[in-house]
Amino acid sequence: MPEREPSANSLHTGDNLEDREWLQANQAAWDELAATGHFLTRPAEDRLFEDPLRCVDGPGWLGESIGGWRVLCLAAGGGRQGPLYAAAGGRVTVVDISAAMLQLDRQVAAARKLDIETIQTPMDQLPMLSDGAFDLVIHPVSTCYVPELAGVYREVARVLRPGGLYISQHKQPASLQTELKPDGSGYCLREPYYRRSPLPVFDGKSPLREAGAREYIHRWEELIGLMCRAGFVIEDLLEPVHARADAAPGTLGHRSQFVAPYVRIKARRRR
Repeated sequence: MPEREPSANSLHTGDNLEDREWLQANQAAWDELAATGHFLTRPAEDRLFEDPLRCVDGPGWLGESIGGWRVLCLAAGGGRQGPLYAAAGGRVTVVDISAAMLQLDRQVAAARKLDIETIQTPMDQLPMLSDGAFDLVIHPVSTCYVPELAGVYREVARVLRPGGLYISQHKQPASLQTELKPDGSGYCLREPYYRRSPLPVFDGKSPLREAGAREYIHRWEELIGLMCRAGFVIEDLLEPVHARADAAPGTLGHRSQFVAPYVRIKARRRR
């Protein structure tokens, strides 16, 4: 299970102090979440390895097999995505900003005798990866942790081969704009759509926000438009359903009746 961890300086984006602050804050936040066993840092359960491809690819976007595919799990540490894609037959590299999250991947890989490479670096800084090195990039919810998306998408396009797939999931902008708890009539749309600064730091418990993290609202023009401008064609788009008609007010299931929290996008790099 090879490991590449660039120096601490390579974890900084640019020379601006504010840039370094959000990067360091998010690294520390995810290290802490992993240390405290947050539900987003729990490794994949044994039952998921019985049919790992179906588990990670519910929509069936990847076909019958990814055997031998070169797979980059981007900003995807935590002992779930990487091990499952490796168990499904992929040749997996996991990139994450958090050393603690990558350690979970190495632990699961060692326990299951899976060959996974781990690299600690930000999602928009992948100079250690060659052009066209991957057939598939998997990118779970994480773009909210960077202030700018153009550099992320450029790097994804660079490391994907022509015709390669980019499967990403994002927090919807309206969800990040909206209060987590209801008032008397529903959930208040609180934050402006064109906010450029990070959201107020969340210090509570919620399945929708991560304590201590710096999060940014990205407009649809950025989520979709910048992806297209980086050289991708959108082939499909889903809104995973979390709404529950019988859910209690203030829960994920209830709030999701008013605003969908996530979007999942299938894109292909143009040839």
